[in-house]
Amino acid sequence: MYKIPQIHISDYDYDLPAGRIAEFPVETRDSSKLLTYKKGSICDKIFNQLPDLLPQNSFLVLNNTRVIYARLLFYKPGGSKIEIFCLEPLLPFRDVQLAMQQKKECTWKCLVGNASRWKNDRLQLSVALSNETVILEAEIIERGDDTFTIHFEWYAENISFAEILENAGKVPLPPYIRREAVPEDKERYQTVFAQYQGSVAAPTAGLHFTSDVFKSLHKKNIQTEYVVLHVGAGTFKPVSAANISEHIMHKEQVVVSEHFLRQIISAEKDIIAVGTTSVRSLESLYYLGMFLWKNKKLPDTVSQWMPYESYAEKLNRREAIEVLINYVNSHHLKELRFSTEIIIVPGYTFKMADEMLTNFHQPKSTLLLLIAAFLGDEWKRIYDHALKNDYRFLSYGDACLFLK
Repeated sequence: MYKIPQIHISDYDYDLPAGRIAEFPVETRDSSKLLTYKKGSICDKIFNQLPDLLPQNSFLVLNNTRVIYARLLFYKPGGSKIEIFCLEPLLPFRDVQLAMQQKKECTWKCLVGNASRWKNDRLQLSVALSNETVILEAEIIERGDDTFTIHFEWYAENISFAEILENAGKVPLPPYIRREAVPEDKERYQTVFAQYQGSVAAPTAGLHFTSDVFKSLHKKNIQTEYVVLHVGAGTFKPVSAANISEHIMHKEQVVVSEHFLRQIISAEKDIIAVGTTSVRSLESLYYLGMFLWKNKKLPDTVSQWMPYESYAEKLNRREAIEVLINYVNSHHLKELRFSTEIIIVPGYTFKMADEMLTNFHQPKSTLLLLIAAFLGDEWKRIYDHALKNDYRFLSYGDACLFLK
């Protein structure tokens, strides 16, 4: 039985002027502003001061997914532009990392711009690689209400789909950034520690980190560990339902190594999640362990309302992770791969994330609900302070740190 919170999204709204949405990043990543909230007190800092603000021996969890250049622009012979936005792979693999290595052909779920101009013909795009030119073809397999099933084919046995997107794709800037991507976005809309390709949106709290910040963190014995959550375009999906119980959460893929599980279970310190994607990964891990403990098998997906089931809090953090470690060992695995639809809303009890570093989020979004779940009504005072003190909002904006 689920105990779904009855939350009205209208209670999580605020006035965000268009001029406060950062269209471009600051010149240097770690020079962004950092609002720090601790025990009711708000302070204005700069991001490069982060190592001095964190408790010594903290355990920092970051998401090292890598943004793929998911926007492909095709032109019909008559000149009409068709934009294909790759959302998630369907065939031959649903796993993003495997799909990106696919050769010759693949099928993805996509958004299509100017779809009314695209009938049943095959579109072609010339892709210039370092030593050859490849023709990429796109064909509609199925039309849905909002998305399309698109089959891609290219006649080069040695070229992966990752290489196709790397050379032909455009940076998938969020819809609230009202400009075309520029060459600098290929570097700046990617964290310096990005590794595993698969996201169509950046884990934006990580965009502020630099090698200098990491050096300072390590000097203070602050441990940094990584999970992978491949961010989907659904992260920008507005909550259109009046009550959150009617909202359908998007699904995202998570990869967690056996090494990470061992590190986190041995952490005798606070866990600080960098970004909402790391929060969702960490909290999903707890419920993955809970489900395995109760049902003696792993779910394919941590479902949207799993945390709100009546049995959901029978184990402590350590016990839930131990269940997962035992599973990994008994199945001779090096990592866990699963999907999550988890939604974190006010009334949620955090199991894994003790403290949080994040950006400022859109009004009436599931990400703002997550922040409100963590802070209570204090989110309103914090956001009001940020608006009155010239903080920059959303993906390319400033950061905030929530400490105990």
